[in-house]
Amino acid sequence: MKTVAKHYINGQFVESHGRESLDLISPTTERIIGRVILGDEQDTRDAIRAAKEAFKTFSKTSVDMRARYLQALHDSVIARADEHIAIMVEEYGGVYQFSNASARRAAQSFLEAKRALEEIPFTRNVGKSLVSLEPLGVAGLITPWNASTSFICGKLAAAIAAGCTAVVKPSELSALQTQLLMECFDAAGLPPGVINIVIGRGDVVGAEITRNPDIAKISFTGSTVVGKTIARDAVATMKRVTLELGGKSPYILLDDADLDKAVPFAVAAAFMNNGQACINGTRLLVPESRLADIKVAIRQAVEGLKIGDPAASDTAIGPLVTSKQYDRVQAYIRRGIEEGAEVIIGGQGRPSGLESGYFVKPTVFVNVTNDMTIAREEIFGPVLCVITYKTEEQAIDIANDTPYGLHAYVATSDPARGRNVANQIVAGRVMVNAFYDEPRAPFGGFKQSGIGREFGVYGIEAFLEPKAVFTT
Repeated sequence: MKTVAKHYINGQFVESHGRESLDLISPTTERIIGRVILGDEQDTRDAIRAAKEAFKTFSKTSVDMRARYLQALHDSVIARADEHIAIMVEEYGGVYQFSNASARRAAQSFLEAKRALEEIPFTRNVGKSLVSLEPLGVAGLITPWNASTSFICGKLAAAIAAGCTAVVKPSELSALQTQLLMECFDAAGLPPGVINIVIGRGDVVGAEITRNPDIAKISFTGSTVVGKTIARDAVATMKRVTLELGGKSPYILLDDADLDKAVPFAVAAAFMNNGQACINGTRLLVPESRLADIKVAIRQAVEGLKIGDPAASDTAIGPLVTSKQYDRVQAYIRRGIEEGAEVIIGGQGRPSGLESGYFVKPTVFVNVTNDMTIAREEIFGPVLCVITYKTEEQAIDIANDTPYGLHAYVATSDPARGRNVANQIVAGRVMVNAFYDEPRAPFGGFKQSGIGREFGVYGIEAFLEPKAVFTT
């Protein structure tokens, strides 16, 4: 059994001052696979102090020097890609296909930040003033468990590109993945104190990062509830915040869509990453006139998905991350049934043959109205709600009738029509007949899906502040 007992502070692996321990349980077998010693406020203050000291010199490094550091980080992470994949499968239960893509995206984020640096004018003349983009200071990076390595690397790449030092608080549920990342970052050879990582609870380590006056910027990915708490506490010291929060993304299947293509795509969008992604298209909006055919197509698509061992290359859906998450999703499935929605496939309990592990039957509800709990709240599991509409205008109204605005999807045989619909949806990203990542495009949400944007130039600029100098 592996034990993670050290944090990474000021370029050193440091024994945890905090003594609370947490068992790490495989979501596939429900067996203990490791233990982590959680950091406390003292560990966090030590990390912030180291980052503050390192910022004095790192903030003055050249763009070329930071580009070299980003390249070194990429090289160090990608060199151990197979290990990142294996540990994500084991600790998190991410299926091999998703874990492979996630690990490679994590490494690639450093190269994307390096490329984006070439597009940012760090100084420019504005009238009689010289405006420079200055790094904000020490950045607190708080990341979730559903793609831990990718989130850490993406946020860290932007902070380093901007000239900020960082204190990272990853999820304590991702400690084995974090240990591997700490080894990679150490091997990259950045100056001590530029990267600091403290593994601990959000209400301890995260709270200290949020309150501490020496943190200038917070970048957080997680639930809307926690994001609101961070925003409230951060304003006490006027921290800048980027919040990438929850979603309840609509997938509008227009009446001219090819069901053979659109329905499998919609199922994949709903169930990717075992249903544990903020961008999942969990509200499928379909024309009422085509509901019967769509129900048949959905059953066929879901029945074709392999559920089980996440290490197998052809598995589409693995387990949820913890027993708590399993219970949460089961409660939502029961709630959907109680509110009158019809289960056409899936339902309560584990899939046949998977009596151990936190596996959930991929579940599809029809006869869902947009005011039901399962249509309003982020479930974070493989649960899809099918909602009918009569007109295109009504579909757009339903899509926008949500407190969230992170992601959306449109399926149509007419790309121009799809773009017109996409332009009317209130969401940070809308994909028309598409399902891919563009790391240079901004990522973030409207409404309660967050504040600010990540990725590319947009993500780096979130760690910079304009400063104007006037001379006679």
